[in-house]
Amino acid sequence: MTVQIKYKNNLLNKNTANLVYFADDKFNISSLKKQISSTEFSFISDLIKTKDIKREILTFDISSKRKIVLVSLKKNITSSDAENLGASFFDKFKDLKQNDFGINSDTISNRSKNILAYFLHGLKLKSYLFDKYKTKKDKKNMQITVTGKNKPNLKDQIKFKAIEDGTFFTRDLVSEPGNILHPDEYAKRLNLLRKDGLKIDILDEKKLKKLGMNTLLGVGQGSIRGSYLVTMEWNGLKDKSKPLAFVGKGVCFDTGGISLKPAKFMEDMTYDMAGSAVVVGLMKSLALRKAKVNAVGVVGLVENMPGGNAQRPGDIVKSYSGKTVEILNTDAEGRLVLADALTYTEEKFKPKFIVDLATLTGAIIVSLGSEYAGLFSNNDKLSNQLIKAGENVEEKVWRMPLNKNFDKLIDSKNADMQNINYVGGAGSTTAAQFLQRFILNKTPWAHLDIAGMAFSKYGGALNSGGATGYGVRLLNKLIEDNYE
Repeated sequence: MTVQIKYKNNLLNKNTANLVYFADDKFNISSLKKQISSTEFSFISDLIKTKDIKREILTFDISSKRKIVLVSLKKNITSSDAENLGASFFDKFKDLKQNDFGINSDTISNRSKNILAYFLHGLKLKSYLFDKYKTKKDKKNMQITVTGKNKPNLKDQIKFKAIEDGTFFTRDLVSEPGNILHPDEYAKRLNLLRKDGLKIDILDEKKLKKLGMNTLLGVGQGSIRGSYLVTMEWNGLKDKSKPLAFVGKGVCFDTGGISLKPAKFMEDMTYDMAGSAVVVGLMKSLALRKAKVNAVGVVGLVENMPGGNAQRPGDIVKSYSGKTVEILNTDAEGRLVLADALTYTEEKFKPKFIVDLATLTGAIIVSLGSEYAGLFSNNDKLSNQLIKAGENVEEKVWRMPLNKNFDKLIDSKNADMQNINYVGGAGSTTAAQFLQRFILNKTPWAHLDIAGMAFSKYGGALNSGGATGYGVRLLNKLIEDNYE
């Protein structure tokens, strides 16, 4: 379903199919006397006494083709509350035949002035549907006309649309099947982001070999597809201040390689590029809303296949950093992609901080389920900023430990380190500990393990199942609140 939102300065036509008004948490409707006819006001006043006012949305059928909808705003409503309310509104009315709504923003008190922007944002986020490969598509539209003095200002309209476009782009990328979005196609799509104002640089296998990015290349060498490192730069400041850096794991399909995964649920491994998709969606959002910040996104794009040229367990490879890695399990591949990407990002861009995102370990799902992403960091300030931003947009993170005592679990007898802990336990932590070894200059760094957050089979507050786009709004909020 497509949701179209229009903003008008003039008042709503009283004959609009469905009129939407806002009330307080007790459904006091005295403010509606000027908005509707006296007959309708009396009708609603009488019926509201029989309704369950514990609900947040009440509907009144004025005729077979017309409804009046009352939306309750509680006294201390937060932006997340408003987003969830908007999502509930979409769910309630998405199947309605008469799907034209007029929202009167004058019924929102000044204290809640910006709440409507978040309400509409939640509604839009919930409306996403990936039906690209359906022969019969849902062609229904929900049209919303917003009038009144308290409608979102132009700046907010642009900002929220940019975040929605970035989030939807992330969801689109994660939803694509592996036969369509392989590394070659992915790199082509990223090149198209130049039109949004991003500076794109694509390093192919020839360039990566010359640079010595052997841990990244080793993952993809069993595939007939290419391997790439793609950088996306957004320069929103006139000065040449250090950028904020975001790095993503882009394993377009993960069979496990020679350490082959079980067949059951392997189809889910199309989502193993979700970390990179978050970085891409974020960079698109920053460009679309002309964010006043310098930022760079870096993604490593590979396909992990068990081909005749595939990397073997027991192989030893030299990373871009110069450190050597013994490959004990080819299914611990994401950390190998990120290892070269992290060192390259730190060395080339010298950023203020680096945040990497990856569907890195199943162990983090055992720890945190689908409620929190795992946060590992060498910096308390950056950690606290991420935690707060996550709470504000309900894309939560939980800080997990890093400690030098974990290093012995990934030390190798034959190389500088091994890519997996075979002793047992601390699977997510040892993976993060591995990544930390490739931050060479003490740059503030945070690793987000989003394995439990990138995809939902059951849907969530702001998504209807499938790719969630988790991380785009979180990182946008981090930037907006602390670095703009």
